[in-house]
Amino acid sequence: MQKVSVETFRDTFQDQNTEEDLYNYLEKAYNTEQLTSELLNQQSEFYFVFNGNDLAGYLKININEAQSETNGEEALEIERIYVLPEFKGKGLGKILIQQAVERAQFHQKTNIWLGVWEHNQAALAFYKKLGFVQTGAHSFFMGEDEQTDLILTKKLTKE
Repeated sequence: MQKVSVETFRDTFQDQNTEEDLYNYLEKAYNTEQLTSELLNQQSEFYFVFNGNDLAGYLKININEAQSETNGEEALEIERIYVLPEFKGKGLGKILIQQAVERAQFHQKTNIWLGVWEHNQAALAFYKKLGFVQTGAHSFFMGEDEQTDLILTKKLTKE
């Protein structure tokens, strides 16, 4: 999980950030202690996706107090949806989103939300295609560099 996290994050953001800011963020966000703490949080869930026998990515969702922002008791947060570069375009992201939808329904949530960097056009197009709409924005700090994440939300229908 740590390897996938670092490789995916670096692939997505290294061209737009300084090496120092990127290194410091990765050391803080994906160190073993931090990831262990996240795995032990009972209000967070992790799901891994494989391409054959190869780990291709994972999904991290949060409910209730584990959410990185308060979005009400009816919300489920997708904190991470990471697919390694060599596995993009194979439909694995859609599988992970569907898993989030199923878990939201299981937890009786009526919407799913996530934050995505405003300049990540590929991700924005992907989420829009799956029915997410922008409902807000918040600051994300990469070192000293303040960046903007757009908050996207998908309303769920009753099944």
